[in-house]
Amino acid sequence: MRAETPINGSKSVVGIVHGAGYVGRELIELVLGHPDMNLHVVTSGSAAGSPIWSIHKGLRGKTALSFSEENLEELLHLDALFLAGAHGTSYETVAQLLAGGFKGCIVDLTQDFRYDDLASHEHWTGEPHPYPELLDAFVYGLPELRGPYPADTRLVANPGCFATAIGLALAPIAKAYEGLTANVTALTGASGAGFRPSPTTHFPNRDGNVRAYNPMVHRHTGEILASVEHKMDVAFVPVSGPWTRGIWGTAQITLSESVAPGTISTLFEDQFHGQPFVRLWNDELPELRFTVASPFCDLGWKIDGRNLLVVFAIDNLLKGAATQAVQNMNIMLGLPETTGLLPGSEPITT
Repeated sequence: MRAETPINGSKSVVGIVHGAGYVGRELIELVLGHPDMNLHVVTSGSAAGSPIWSIHKGLRGKTALSFSEENLEELLHLDALFLAGAHGTSYETVAQLLAGGFKGCIVDLTQDFRYDDLASHEHWTGEPHPYPELLDAFVYGLPELRGPYPADTRLVANPGCFATAIGLALAPIAKAYEGLTANVTALTGASGAGFRPSPTTHFPNRDGNVRAYNPMVHRHTGEILASVEHKMDVAFVPVSGPWTRGIWGTAQITLSESVAPGTISTLFEDQFHGQPFVRLWNDELPELRFTVASPFCDLGWKIDGRNLLVVFAIDNLLKGAATQAVQNMNIMLGLPETTGLLPGSEPITT
């Protein structure tokens, strides 16, 4: 263990930075229930000093911790950190931690370190990067496509929720067929817009309604293109859906020639064999309801000659954020990636 004073035996001592939002709430519960992690600190600029349960009501009785101010000296001695703030909040935190000699593992759930070059970051986020020299220090944390990570990995940029689902849905096809176009439409629940409502994301304005937003220019498009190694063009239309959580969508692709259904099934089975958090629906198309509150990405497909339909579903707060972050942290800590996420996972003890 890297912490100077482990709190509970061999468990990794963990902190969550900016934990007052929806993803923070999911992370807190996951870490509290993790057999090899001990939650030591959760920070929040707006809720510092308040019990965690005063913001996350469902955690009442599960933890006596209160939110605290972000204290660099305290964070430096932890084994592992999850950064769960808004985009733009991780630049300084990461730079200060590394400059201070932090030796633990970091999973950053913002977009701040998802691109490995400055031009891509600026193009897709629309903002400059104050520490471009740190971009290539991070591994893009989509384990099913980027794993296994280098053995010394300790900095992971957690992918965006749309980028996770769509990247996984398209990767097997892009690997086999170059130069195709995927027309993607994906609907997301209100929790994807964050804790604070705006006129377009507030649930009374979403209820009974769907609306497209940022079509063709959504910030996750760059991540998706990287996941398919730029071998496929992606026309992505995100849609605001009238529910709380979960992403469901379709990718329509015209192949260069007709193929048998078994050919597509083989591509997906070969790509995701042994991947515990991808469920393949060979004989039917995924539904949103079976994926919500789970750590899985569900994928299904139909082929009619040259016309291919891939359907995908994830929980945007879990496989699209919090459970994927824990999956990534498990990998860096040398634990089975399912630890604390699936029943029956055996922890590694030291």
